[in-house]
Amino acid sequence: MDIRQLTYFVEVARQGSFTQASLTLHVTQPTISKMVRNLEEELGVTLFDRSQKKIHLTDVGEVVYARSLDILQSLHNLHSALDDVRQIQTGTLRIGLPPMVGAPFFASLLADFHQRYPHVRIQLEEHGGKRVEQLVEEGSLDFGATVLPVDTDVFDIHPFYNEELKLLVPAGHRLAGRERVQFGELRDDSFLMFSEEFSLHDRIHDACRIAGFQPQVVCQSSQWDLLRQMVAAGLGVALLPEILYRDAPTDSIRVLGVEHPRLHWNLAVIWRKERYLSFAARAWLSFLQERLTKV
Repeated sequence: MDIRQLTYFVEVARQGSFTQASLTLHVTQPTISKMVRNLEEELGVTLFDRSQKKIHLTDVGEVVYARSLDILQSLHNLHSALDDVRQIQTGTLRIGLPPMVGAPFFASLLADFHQRYPHVRIQLEEHGGKRVEQLVEEGSLDFGATVLPVDTDVFDIHPFYNEELKLLVPAGHRLAGRERVQFGELRDDSFLMFSEEFSLHDRIHDACRIAGFQPQVVCQSSQWDLLRQMVAAGLGVALLPEILYRDAPTDSIRVLGVEHPRLHWNLAVIWRKERYLSFAARAWLSFLQERLTKV
């Protein structure tokens, strides 16, 4: 058994596909398939159920996957510790960002960090907040941005932004002339929502449930600008933070406050508690605390 076998196996499990894993790892699919087959033969077990179009881990595969994550993380920590001992200010910083958070908050921040630490390689991954939390907990990412609350027994956090979500409705909507509405008044509306991998998806569903109804979701998307455009087109209503709608066309969209309950977009950078932080990770954390102050 070698590290490459475990690396390829873990990536196939994450992607649910040998083809996708080959694209992510930049390795040919036959090579990955052979490595995984060799690992299965060496362990004497079947790691994947290949009977369906999308492969799935077997029960034994789940156990090997969890242990493989531990092994790969330990190896990553070893390399990081050795770099620190050698006082080499290099390394790789693995950061997960939801698409709607990256551009408004991190584009210039990452550029300035690179200027200060030009030998640190920055590896960005775009996922919804829930997936970011999972990957940070697993150790696949060093840091991630997500919506609070998170499990503070698992994560350390650096909050940096908080604002109230607003309701976007088409200009011709029955509530368009109001300044504020209550959630219960939206029970008959069509909702445009973020996809299930985003934390706001669950927050909005929870708010509707508190108000006594199940939202009628007509479309889900990972693209906030598409949601905004669909509101303008009259397809439904959406809840967004101001930073994502401030340049919305006022002739086709109205922005209202919503309460009972009110929803907030409370953002934080998270990292795993009690995990070894490499030079690059410590430099990034210090840089964040210096530059990314809470608004």
